[in-house]
Amino acid sequence: MLRIGQGPSDYEALGSYVNALRRPQGLHLTLLHIGILLDFSQDVAEWTNGITSPGAAAARTVRWLQALPVLDGFSGRTERLIVLGGGSIAGLEVEVPHHVYDYQVFLVQGLHQLLHELLVDDVDDFILSSRALGFRYPRWVPHVAVGRPLARDREPRRFPPLNVEFGESRIRNGRFLPAGP
Repeated sequence: MLRIGQGPSDYEALGSYVNALRRPQGLHLTLLHIGILLDFSQDVAEWTNGITSPGAAAARTVRWLQALPVLDGFSGRTERLIVLGGGSIAGLEVEVPHHVYDYQVFLVQGLHQLLHELLVDDVDDFILSSRALGFRYPRWVPHVAVGRPLARDREPRRFPPLNVEFGESRIRNGRFLPAGP
């Protein structure tokens, strides 16, 4: 994420809606969550009863990730703070352009293909049960996690609309991926 609103003061104003507002440098919109590569690879090995080894799963996953096309930067809009997951994270719900949804669908379809190549049977069950993937809901909600909710109230909180600018897509923590063959 490059910017929320007109500048730092617009982001800092969101601190009145959350506890422990995150530093703006680490904010991002997740298009697809793989989790920690070693954990994901172990989940695949366990699901396939060792037919696909953790090493083979990791190597193939790295090649897949590095071959993904880059999504160009885009602008979105936010005016709601939502509570995510079990209630410990507050996120800005972001309205994104249609092509961003298309790209996210492309990523999920690619994940399905990757899992088929890794010999995972019943891919949908794997996706929903993998600890590494962490999918709890079948529908993607574009959001930027910004802190902890002020209260246990799960109702969305509204604020004046803000534009959100995103740079081109990248593999978060890609520098930690093992080098390919």
